[in-house]
Amino acid sequence: MAQVKQVGLLAAGCQPWNKDVCAASGDRFAYCATLAIYIYQLDHRYNEFKLWAIMSEHKKTITAISWCPHNHDLFASASADNLVIIWNVAEQKVVAKLDSTKGIPASLSWCWNAGDSVAFVSHRGPLYIWTISGPDGGVTVHKDAHSFLSDICLFRWHPKKKGKVVFGHTDGSLSIFQPGCKNQKHVLRPESLEGTDEEDPVTALEWDPLSTDYLLVANLHNGIRLVDSESLSCITVFNFPSAAASVQCLAWVPSAPGMFITGDSQVGVLRIWNVSRTTPLDNFKLKKTGFHGLHVLNSPPKKKSFSSQSLNKNHHMSSTSEAVPPPTLTQNQAFSLPPGHAVCCFMDGGVGLYDMGAKKWDFLRDLGHVETIFDCKFKPDNPDLLATASFDGTIKVWDINTLTAVYTSPGNEGVIYSLSWAPGDLNCIAGGTSRNGGFIWDVSRGKMITRFSEHGKSGIFCIAWSHKDSKRIATCSGDGFCIIRTIDGKVLHKYKHPAAVFGCDWSQNNKDMIATGCEDKNVRVYYLATSSDQPLKVFSGHTAKVFHVRWSPLREGILCSGSDDGTVRIWDYTQDACINVLSGHIAPVRGLLWNSEIPYLLISGSWDYTIKVWDTRDGTCLDTVYDHGADVYGLTCHPSRPFTMASCSRDSTVRLWSLTPLINPLQINILADRPWDEIIGHTDRAVEVGASPLLCGKVSRDIKQEVDKLTGNSRERKLRWFSECLSPPGGSQNLWDLVAVIKGQDDSLLPQNYCKGIMHMKHLIRFKMSKAQELTTVKMSKFGGGIGAPSKEERLKEAAEIHLRLGQIQRYCELMVELGEWDKALSVAPGVSVKYWKKLMQRRADQLIQEENDDVIPYCIATGDVKKLVKFYTSRGQLKEALLLAQAACEGNMQTSQSSASNISAHFEGNNLEDYNELLHEVSKELAEWYFQDGCAVQAACCHLAVENIELAMANLIRGNELELAVSMGTVLGECAAQATHYALELLARKCMTITTWDLATDLLMMIPNNELHLVKLCAFYPGGTAEINDLHEKCSLPDVEECMQLAQTAETEGNTFGSIKYYLLTIEPEKALPIGIKYVKEQISNSGWTLDSVCPFLDLLSYIRTERLLLHKCSELRNELLILCGYIGALLAIRRQYASIVPALYEYTSQLLKRREVCVPLKIEQLSEELDAWRACTRSLYKSTEELPCTPPSELQQEVSSTLVSRIKEEPLKGMIGPDYVTGSNLPSHSDVHISCLTGLRIQGPAFFLEDGKSAISLNDALMWAKVNPFSPLGTGIRLNPF
Repeated sequence: MAQVKQVGLLAAGCQPWNKDVCAASGDRFAYCATLAIYIYQLDHRYNEFKLWAIMSEHKKTITAISWCPHNHDLFASASADNLVIIWNVAEQKVVAKLDSTKGIPASLSWCWNAGDSVAFVSHRGPLYIWTISGPDGGVTVHKDAHSFLSDICLFRWHPKKKGKVVFGHTDGSLSIFQPGCKNQKHVLRPESLEGTDEEDPVTALEWDPLSTDYLLVANLHNGIRLVDSESLSCITVFNFPSAAASVQCLAWVPSAPGMFITGDSQVGVLRIWNVSRTTPLDNFKLKKTGFHGLHVLNSPPKKKSFSSQSLNKNHHMSSTSEAVPPPTLTQNQAFSLPPGHAVCCFMDGGVGLYDMGAKKWDFLRDLGHVETIFDCKFKPDNPDLLATASFDGTIKVWDINTLTAVYTSPGNEGVIYSLSWAPGDLNCIAGGTSRNGGFIWDVSRGKMITRFSEHGKSGIFCIAWSHKDSKRIATCSGDGFCIIRTIDGKVLHKYKHPAAVFGCDWSQNNKDMIATGCEDKNVRVYYLATSSDQPLKVFSGHTAKVFHVRWSPLREGILCSGSDDGTVRIWDYTQDACINVLSGHIAPVRGLLWNSEIPYLLISGSWDYTIKVWDTRDGTCLDTVYDHGADVYGLTCHPSRPFTMASCSRDSTVRLWSLTPLINPLQINILADRPWDEIIGHTDRAVEVGASPLLCGKVSRDIKQEVDKLTGNSRERKLRWFSECLSPPGGSQNLWDLVAVIKGQDDSLLPQNYCKGIMHMKHLIRFKMSKAQELTTVKMSKFGGGIGAPSKEERLKEAAEIHLRLGQIQRYCELMVELGEWDKALSVAPGVSVKYWKKLMQRRADQLIQEENDDVIPYCIATGDVKKLVKFYTSRGQLKEALLLAQAACEGNMQTSQSSASNISAHFEGNNLEDYNELLHEVSKELAEWYFQDGCAVQAACCHLAVENIELAMANLIRGNELELAVSMGTVLGECAAQATHYALELLARKCMTITTWDLATDLLMMIPNNELHLVKLCAFYPGGTAEINDLHEKCSLPDVEECMQLAQTAETEGNTFGSIKYYLLTIEPEKALPIGIKYVKEQISNSGWTLDSVCPFLDLLSYIRTERLLLHKCSELRNELLILCGYIGALLAIRRQYASIVPALYEYTSQLLKRREVCVPLKIEQLSEELDAWRACTRSLYKSTEELPCTPPSELQQEVSSTLVSRIKEEPLKGMIGPDYVTGSNLPSHSDVHISCLTGLRIQGPAFFLEDGKSAISLNDALMWAKVNPFSPLGTGIRLNPF
């Protein structure tokens, strides 16, 4: 099972170099970075787009992508290595490949008229047509489209007229071909270019969807024209507001005939046009950087209708029903804004989905690297900030909690190979470039403050700021020098090497020691305290160039080096020797990282696309990660979060990983309150071969010191501190802050960033109030507020919105007036008083009243109709807004409509608060569910904690398999979380029932009161010899093996079935329990009135029989019967817990066993399929509302079968556990080998779990759910499943 868990992904941006790099179809859109294609899909439930797949097969720059017009699942891409690929998006796999195309396929498009052919063309032609399948399969050349006089920028097939195609050229001309007509080559150049050799490339080209001959053309300098391809004449020339504007891309809006949109090339201005007017109807500045691509989604995402009655009967009816004439519209507003969503790609790699009707971003990835990321490093004083350096010439700083960019360097640096943060809180980054030397960038001021040019034009491959002496920076370069200088540029040492130097690293123990890696295959160590420029040591052994070198942070004198020979070598400086060679990579090694807590743990990244984790004591590889789609360059960890690693790659992504599973059972030792020496130790002890992992770094020592200082109950603090140190980012700190609030901690002790996360309900309103005041008064700071800082208007608007949601109507009105949005102010003013409204009316009298969209929001707040509003927000997927509103209502901030008799309103108030409270819990639940299905179980738990719903918070952690965190939190919360804590302890104990950690499992079970039965199961499953078994029995206060035999026989003669099973299992012949238990269960289920609760305890107990006894040949019939009964009861338990994805698989598994094995059980295959069909029919009718598809209602027989099942199943005792399991990272697409689930036959999204044959895989989520309802493996071998 994979040890390293993927917990986060920073997607790449959209590449700015080729034209057709964004595409959309149905409810998906796609864009390409340089080497991979990112596909986003609409999640209908929350009405938002989610990253669905990353597809990377191309080894060189992708040049174009195209979606199949008549099959939404097919998709074509072309790349600079002369390759065209056809993909099936739904299955995320390659359908067909065409390599060695003649010439680079620079532009590509599906042929509209033919079923499955794709056309592609290189710069001067000819146009090739590849028919993918069928009798005419293969590549043909278009008979006319070749020998052009100017390069082709792009081409477009006509969607209706068969075989008609147009090409746009760099000289500004078009070429049009149509079967049966004269070919038109190089026609319709813009008039101003006639007779000149000036180039004015065609930047965009689209056929008018409503005509056979009209065509929109954009030239970079000459703007947009509507031309007629038949008469070869220009119909309309469109005019821009300023001569400086130039068009980069355009798209028709399918939902609004005659409408099209364009994106400017210099600044991100989106313009909306209608063919009947020569000037734009509207212009929106969306971004500072220019557009690169535009695509309108042909079926805009459907908003869920939020109320059954139509809201827009007549907007122009006054409350007294006297008709009021509709307001006069300005000329531009007569063309209403087209509804629809535009996929926008920008020159800086930004990608977004803009809702044109609502004028807002539905989704925006503001910045992304578009090329190889060579290096990544965490900020020394802030584990939430990660800097990345890329081939695209920028350094970006990311907040890894929100996965968004917070800063970006000015750019234009050539390639940036390496970066190094200044020590401490200096807030500067040093960078090394391919041809511009080195620099220091002041992050907060956004300026380059120093440059280093000692290496001339040679590339700097590595730059390292000394963390022991903050004045020194080392660089090493292709010129063979490693130079040490002060930050103001004074050179201290120049160390000459016989060839290029690729890596250098300061020793963490000696400030004057530095190591280098050189092209001559050697590693050198220099000592700065002498004046000699000769190395102190030279280590040779690698058989190819050495790239990076890294000193161990915990073991003095130990360093490692990675080389192009595919190995990592560990050197001991004190012994002058290589003490280990780690081989396993099949390509050059680049990234290297020592763990800062576990001294023997080393991680390497390679050009073979993998990350490997090594135990350097004996050289074994503990895990290999295949999730990157290209070379892995940088690896980094932050000392205060030593088990969260970031990696970066040529696939342009940054991924975050949790390494915590590698150090089991350390985390459980902490939970079980084991002595310190089983948690923290000395390096010498930890590096002994075979020793259990021990924490040896600074963070763990600091925690121990702090815990030792505490008087009284230190366990809570210890659990919290270790939990934060071991958990990945994304909510564990937030979770503990909320736990502290619930436990009654003083608010002044909350950390500063608490307000950025999910706040407790009692703080939410207070915080938003102060934020609103801050936004109103804040003036823009001198340097702007980071990326895309909001303007003053935007800040006032945001302040107004917050005031509104807090029920402060008057403040909202005033701010709206200040912004000139009178209509909004007026519509809510009566909520303050009629007098105030009249006053506003007078101030507004001299101005025109203009029509706005149906602003349902202010009306609702003014009239106190909170429920409608919460419903409105929820339907639009704006759950956080809904939560804020519900909370404001609970605090009594909302005015309910004034009733004439005051005593009636007093009577209603009590009810209202209860209603609002219920509403608040509903919205929190919905928000938690949104986080949970997004793979963020910890944040989901925070949502429940915020409204003090501890049961559901615990359940979310357990369903996300965050068992250690659940036990830590449950232990601290105490009684109110007891039931769930005990369940989590039981699951954790199952995790520990492997070879090495039986005693830990015992300790965990001892933490549960009434634990006798749990301990019986543990002892029954324990595989040791008699003496060891007796020792364990003694520890668990159970009788020894012989006494158990006597007790079992006594219980059997007394007719005590459960007792006899229990004691037989504890003997050396546990198989004696099988016939007794199975006979009992078979008798039970032969009666009509049996329930799950009457048989589950028996089967659960029997399933703990020692595996080697169950697999004995003499037990085969009983074994098969046990497996079948567990399978069937498992299916019913899965129905009870709503594990919908595995119910069919459990029924199928039981049927297969019934078919293939000789057994005698009271179950029929027909009965099983009848039950499954009934379950399917009845659950489908339950969920019908969410799916548009018509489905037949269940038949009477099916309803009858289903109600029998329901009466058997009864209710789940652990309320919150209902619903599927979903672990962190379940929705993160990986590039790795595609695994197909042997349960469902579908591709596994997220982590896979391998079964005992080593080949069959199922998703980790399915494995967890299966193991919770049926302990035996889906392969029917009788082996227990342990995916926890």
